[in-house]
Amino acid sequence: MTPSEPAPAPLEAHDRSGVTSRRKRRIDEIGDESRRRIMDAAEELFTERGFDRTSFVDIAERSGISRGSIPWHFANKEGLLLAVVDRALARQTVDRDSLEHGDITDVLAGIKQWMHQPTAAMLYTLLTQALATDGDVHDRFVQFHRRGRAALAALIDATGAPSGVDADVLATVVNGALLGIHLQWTLDPTVDLDASLDLLATLINSEKSTTRPARPKATRKDG
Repeated sequence: MTPSEPAPAPLEAHDRSGVTSRRKRRIDEIGDESRRRIMDAAEELFTERGFDRTSFVDIAERSGISRGSIPWHFANKEGLLLAVVDRALARQTVDRDSLEHGDITDVLAGIKQWMHQPTAAMLYTLLTQALATDGDVHDRFVQFHRRGRAALAALIDATGAPSGVDADVLATVVNGALLGIHLQWTLDPTVDLDASLDLLATLINSEKSTTRPARPKATRKDG
């Protein structure tokens, strides 16, 4: 070893560092698993009973995680609610590839798949919470619907809306139809969700014969 080379750390120090790193990773893994189990239980209970009728005790019993751990992870019940809402809303995503190819049928097929998830109904359970306040839950729902309308408007704009119809307005109508169909099916399972969504896609596609020309895509000029 030359004088310019640093002396190697003692083997014992390396061992302690490795053990500490592994212990920290394990603690993080346990924390992530606990959060997931708490959120899964809360999501189920919020769907079954509603937000107001679900307590930390209920969530602890369902998740198998101690009641005291819940506020440690989420601060309070509202913090847990926001985490559950954010995760639920993130599941409802529009297929960007379908948007680029202008295929409403594929887009609605993805939405249909999401609607069949049991916890999708939780959004209606929590809607009263969003309507009752101007807080974070309300803002999450506003942003959720804005993103949905914007995605639909982009698709409509790409394929061409019926003559004289604004793409944003039509997107609002289609978004309302989707929500109304899903809500009816959530309340009354005898409603044929799949057939209703398929018919909606057919009605939209049938308007293509009367659409205005699709907006040409902008091309980038080099140099």
